[in-house]
Amino acid sequence: MANRALSRLTSPFRTTSGPARWLLVTGLLITLAFIVVAIFAPWIAPTDFSQSKVDGVKLPKLQAPSGAHVFGTNDQFYDVLSRVIWGARTGLTVVVLSVLLSVVAGVVLGLVSGYVGGWTDRLLVFFTDAIYAFPTLLLAIVFSFLLSGKLGGGVLAAAISLTVIYIPQYFRVVRNTTVSAREATYVEAARAIGAKDSTIMWRYLFGNVIGSVPVIGTLNAADALGTLAALGFLGFGIQPTEAAEWGYDLDRALDDVSAGIWWTAAFPGAAIVLLIVGLTLVGEGLNETINPVLRKRRLRKVVLPPRDRETTEVGQ
Repeated sequence: MANRALSRLTSPFRTTSGPARWLLVTGLLITLAFIVVAIFAPWIAPTDFSQSKVDGVKLPKLQAPSGAHVFGTNDQFYDVLSRVIWGARTGLTVVVLSVLLSVVAGVVLGLVSGYVGGWTDRLLVFFTDAIYAFPTLLLAIVFSFLLSGKLGGGVLAAAISLTVIYIPQYFRVVRNTTVSAREATYVEAARAIGAKDSTIMWRYLFGNVIGSVPVIGTLNAADALGTLAALGFLGFGIQPTEAAEWGYDLDRALDDVSAGIWWTAAFPGAAIVLLIVGLTLVGEGLNETINPVLRKRRLRKVVLPPRDRETTEVGQ
């Protein structure tokens, strides 16, 4: 049973070829590179994210990239390379937390709403549609401002602020799929044998309504990273004393760019773009790999067995 489920899960990856596979592989390589950097940040980064002195000696201010400081230093006497490396850990931590929390909340609410129906469904649809109607960045700013006083300006507050704006996407997908699946034959059979509603939802419906969730999750991860950078750029993101954040570094680098100092903005900006591209490629590759409509299967060459010579002559 387990081998059959694993084979069914991995079969699209074995049979997919062409651009879909290259998109997925390229995105995975880029994303894995950032994950490795984030995990081993304490050992890779030359300094801590807020360290301006080494052995009691203050780092140079706004020094251009050199052998001593590969990415240069900024106006706060921080090593830019260290800020970029620690920023990868901050960004991935916030993105993973926000996506996981929004998936759990959205899937649970969508499954309950689609299966129960009635006033429960109407109220949940009303609230999620109301949230979905707001611009995502504006909603994230509002929740970040509200949560900063209670949770502080750390990673958790930023993750929850992003979680709220993505819950409606999972809710709508799971809810619509559940509405169409709750009248299926296997659900009617489960009701006929006396299965509880909770059993039907989590044992029979759950596995059939979350097919699109991984794709949405990877695409939301790319969007969440951009939204987090926007919050930091506007001053509503993670506080600089809590963690390194690329959006905050870009905000600090605005005056440097006008003075011809390019490295304080170029490297954090390039990290944001590269990680967003990697996550987007993973999402697009997964979509074309998992979606049977878009999937292109590798065609095997058909080799016909050689015809018997004597049979050919008799037939003539």
